[in-house]
Amino acid sequence: MLPVFLLLGVNYTQAQAPTTRTDITKKVNELIARMTIEEKVGQMAQVTLDVIGKGKDRFSSDEPFALDEQAMEKALVQYKLGSVLNASNNRARTPQVWFEIISKIQHVAMTKTAHRIPVLYGIDAIHGETYTAGATMFPQQIGQAATFNRALVRRGAEISAYETRASAIPWVFSPVLDLGADPRFPRQWESFGEDPYLGAQLGVQMIKGYEGDNNNVGDPFKVASSIKHFLGYQVPITGKDRTPAYIPDQALREYHLPAFKAAIDAGAKTIMINSGLINGVPMHVNYNLLTKLLKEELGFKGLIVTDWGDIENLYKRDRVARDNKEAVKLAINAGIDMSMIAYQYEPFCDDLVALVKEGQVKMERINDAVRKILTLKYELNLFDKPATNFKDYPQFGSKEFEQAAYNTAAESITLLKNTSGLLPLKKGTKILITGPNANSMRTLNGAWTYSWQGEKTEEFAGKYNTIVEAIQLKSNAVTFIPGVSYKMDGKYYEEYADKFDEAIAAAKDADVIILCLGENSYSETPGNLNDLYLSDLQTDLAQKLAATGKPVVLVLNEGRPRIIS
Repeated sequence: MLPVFLLLGVNYTQAQAPTTRTDITKKVNELIARMTIEEKVGQMAQVTLDVIGKGKDRFSSDEPFALDEQAMEKALVQYKLGSVLNASNNRARTPQVWFEIISKIQHVAMTKTAHRIPVLYGIDAIHGETYTAGATMFPQQIGQAATFNRALVRRGAEISAYETRASAIPWVFSPVLDLGADPRFPRQWESFGEDPYLGAQLGVQMIKGYEGDNNNVGDPFKVASSIKHFLGYQVPITGKDRTPAYIPDQALREYHLPAFKAAIDAGAKTIMINSGLINGVPMHVNYNLLTKLLKEELGFKGLIVTDWGDIENLYKRDRVARDNKEAVKLAINAGIDMSMIAYQYEPFCDDLVALVKEGQVKMERINDAVRKILTLKYELNLFDKPATNFKDYPQFGSKEFEQAAYNTAAESITLLKNTSGLLPLKKGTKILITGPNANSMRTLNGAWTYSWQGEKTEEFAGKYNTIVEAIQLKSNAVTFIPGVSYKMDGKYYEEYADKFDEAIAAAKDADVIILCLGENSYSETPGNLNDLYLSDLQTDLAQKLAATGKPVVLVLNEGRPRIIS
């Protein structure tokens, strides 16, 4: 049997950009001294792109996407927001479209506001530039870990940085440095696995690939990274996303901290916080871990950003705050610098301004946060070149980049068992290919591929080959019958019998069966499960095919190890 784990420039008239740390510090301090409370607070707020797009509400935009001038005026000019993230309507855009969108956003920020401060745009680039059509996709982090190859991991991050900058985006929410110690967790595949040493070594290589050896993120081919999710995110008691974890301090330091410490020592520019609770305390209010450990003990000087809507979660989900205002106070005083608000930015900004005026949040804490945000914007050279132009990136989606992704994928494949020398198959072998993952680009790539859950992969990656298509290019003796298929418009785990009996019957005419099982793509809460067993349908298919006595090659495409016995 062969299990295969293949998871998977706009120019404005500005003063010359500062080139040294001293220059940047001087510029930032001068700028902060001129800013109002409202302007500072605005810098600490981040919203998703749909908020400033035309549409019926903030939660979705019209297609084709267009920016809403009034919404931008309110968000960027009136509330002076400093950061935007994500893709509109959860779908990839071309580099040209990205350039047009971000250029317009920067034009508003840098011509209609008092200090002409550019917007910091961030994106989830998880195994390549997730939200750019035509970008090069690498194996997911768990697949990259299977290579045990530092050079391949670094090269993948270099290419991702190049293609992200080709999309006019300077900041990526990657790499994931969580210890993937719980196989139930729906983001286990986004990690480098359960080995603290391996995670630290490969995490550093990703930082170097994204930011360069000297962390010169002003280089137009480099991006600022965001190591995540500090700390202990992937080991909740339930195994489900964003639920409480109980981790002894020794385990926290011995197993979960090393990768983050190594990345901080390597100069990672930003860090994203765990959405859950550790030992009963939400990470976003944990002063001991955010300030005492992260800032003071580990010496992290960069920007600390929340995950999606996590300050709101403090009162809506965790109930540690009475209302939004108290949640904002607790999070900012704990050490948060920027809130990934997502949608409702007015309460965050209004409440934080009020908290400062009331003395419940000190101005020095605000200045500290804003100093980190502005410093990063200067380091990224956004004041001088707020949007890099796709025309300056001729290697985007090139054959060279494609070959690099192939090399990483090839080294990630692991042969677990090869009974009686069945593999490689001999020419002329009559092959039956079956299973829900046999003819699916979505399951080959996983989530964060052209969309959050990866459900748009077939649309954007149609030129590439599924397992069936690739084998058909090598053999004329292939029969394909699904047996089981996924409901593509349902939840990731929903499936149905699809010519099940025909697949079993076809085995009698085959010399060998290639059985492609596993999971559909998922990430975060939609990927929660209650046990690790493969579905009854897939298990039944496997058992009935094995009962035919024909040799079976098992190919697994899955984001976590599922029980197959």
